[in-house]
Amino acid sequence: MRRNRRVKILATLGPSSSEQDIIETLYRSGADVFRINMSHTDHDRLKMLVERIRSVEENVGRPIGILADLQGPKLRLGTFADGPVMLKNGASFTLDADTSGGDVNRVHLPHPEILQALEPGHRLLLDDGKVQLLVKEASATKAVTEVMVGGKMSDRKGVSVPDSEIATSAMTEKDHKDLIAALDQKVDWVALSFVQRPDDLAEVRKITRGRAGVLAKIEKPQAIGRLDEIIELSDAIMVARGDLGVEMPLEQVPGLQKRITRACRRAGKPVVIATQMLESMINSPVPTRAEVSDVATAVFEGADAVMLSAESAAGDFPVEAVSTMDKIAHQVEQDNNYQNIIYAQRAEPEATGADAISAAARQIAETLNLAAVVCYTTSGATGLRASRERPSCPVIVLSPVLATARRLSLGWGLHCVVSEDAANEEDMIDRACRISYSEEFAKPGQRIIVTAGVPFGTPGSTNMLRIAFVGNDGQGGI
Repeated sequence: MRRNRRVKILATLGPSSSEQDIIETLYRSGADVFRINMSHTDHDRLKMLVERIRSVEENVGRPIGILADLQGPKLRLGTFADGPVMLKNGASFTLDADTSGGDVNRVHLPHPEILQALEPGHRLLLDDGKVQLLVKEASATKAVTEVMVGGKMSDRKGVSVPDSEIATSAMTEKDHKDLIAALDQKVDWVALSFVQRPDDLAEVRKITRGRAGVLAKIEKPQAIGRLDEIIELSDAIMVARGDLGVEMPLEQVPGLQKRITRACRRAGKPVVIATQMLESMINSPVPTRAEVSDVATAVFEGADAVMLSAESAAGDFPVEAVSTMDKIAHQVEQDNNYQNIIYAQRAEPEATGADAISAAARQIAETLNLAAVVCYTTSGATGLRASRERPSCPVIVLSPVLATARRLSLGWGLHCVVSEDAANEEDMIDRACRISYSEEFAKPGQRIIVTAGVPFGTPGSTNMLRIAFVGNDGQGGI
């Protein structure tokens, strides 16, 4: 089973999509990777969902990626003594360490780390930015603010601090337990929420030790300021436009999406565009025209993956949402402008032998109009290098490691096949030709290009490429 598109689709599982038959239908409709949101998933449910995804994987005969998305720190107000209050523009409102019930003048802020980070001139955004406060006075025990944009405020509403770097880890105690549980279930990716600085990734990396890819979610202004460092320490990036659009002016988000996408492409790290892509399909079987354009823009930009959240997790039309995203992506990739845009944004290869081989393979494949680029990889690095090149022909990744094939299912254009490592050069060519033929990427008489490392079975040693004919029997002929 092969996809006729390069961009990948992440589908979030939830109440609407937890049954195994629905998960399989979502995969067959176009989902390549399944996201499990740990904000709403306990460890028993996590185990159940992973088992169902692996059963689907066995049924369809293709490696499927699983992403466990950690909740991250949730910053919230305390409670109000007599119910909701109305904050009026220009009024003074204090957030403090006093645990008693709040009123129209003050409320408890149960996060001393925020009070310590606030300074006069900093903003506080409450309830997803619906109410905005400006700090006038700040101390370790209270912050006196002026209400800039008023509105109704009630218990436990969320707090965002876009101008302050909070001296706290992006990993909570819950996240730590969830991460251990996810690794025990052998998920392929873990997503870290509310990353502010490169150091936030160190703790996760220390625990994962390569057992899962680490994906950093960019949703804080502080992360934008240190984007290159965060990309370098991550295995992949997610443009989490929901919280990013709360903490930064909405009109800046599209430009940031392009900037992050291009930075990831230059670095050869997969990038996922997420949040509200087909939001109206939570309740409607068809999307709005604007949503279709939004998904199309991400595909045109060369993003590795586009993601569905509530649309597939809790919506009334999960299968239709995946199918719609699949059709949009397929149509964009047939557009005459698509290859021109992808080509114009192609980065120069890094000054390494493996990158030079990958760049050469793409150039040769396009010059000679070859049927496919075939990469042998153990760690997955060669596959990601091939993906970074964004070739116009298909990329087949052959790996003897199932976990590598699953992880690479997130990468742009990568068709992953689990296969034994080649015993010698002749076996390498025969195996590549046979799989290209059986997976319906190449016909007899067509040529493919194969990249691999010699000696065989040595991770990170890509140093060879060969052009081969696919014979009438699907075997190789050099």
